Amino acid sequence: MDAIYIPQLIRASERTEEVQVNEFLPGLETLTPVRGHLRVQHHGNYLEVSGQAETIITCTCNRCLQQYNRRLGLDTKEIIWLDETANQQNDLPLEREVVMEELLESLPPDGYFYPNEWLYEQMCLAVPLRQLCDRNCPGISVSNTVDSSDSPATPVDHRWASLEALKKQLPG
Repeated sequence: MDAIYIPQLIRASERTEEVQVNEFLPGLETLTPVRGHLRVQHHGNYLEVSGQAETIITCTCNRCLQQYNRRLGLDTKEIIWLDETANQQNDLPLEREVVMEELLESLPPDGYFYPNEWLYEQMCLAVPLRQLCDRNCPGISVSNTVDSSDSPATPVDHRWASLEALKKQLPG
């Protein structure tokens, strides 16, 4: 996807540019290409960016650690402010308080909008934090080896043997 030069967007039909997407995004591991479309519309002092896209990703279940495929869909809209001071390096302290009004995306009005970066960020935000292969996933099954003499389970890891010996020395 090519970058969109923001001043050129003003001269576009209805101040809008539509971008069709059918490609793999760098940095985003997917099984299928990301397919969909983006719409960037210039409104004077801000850009309205909307997009619909989908792909298939491989996830690892947080309970049983099995891998499974999941469809990742996106239908979102965002306002990006056009600000002369956007992307300028300031000598700011490493730690500072940020007010809510500063938590906005902004670009310089004479700069570029990169659809592939925006789409990558939105797809990353759409990846579920809690990944479960099934709602009723039982998790990892732990099986202990039990002797036929009904003795307690032997430790699976030999590093626990010293602790087991100490445990047998304790009265009780």
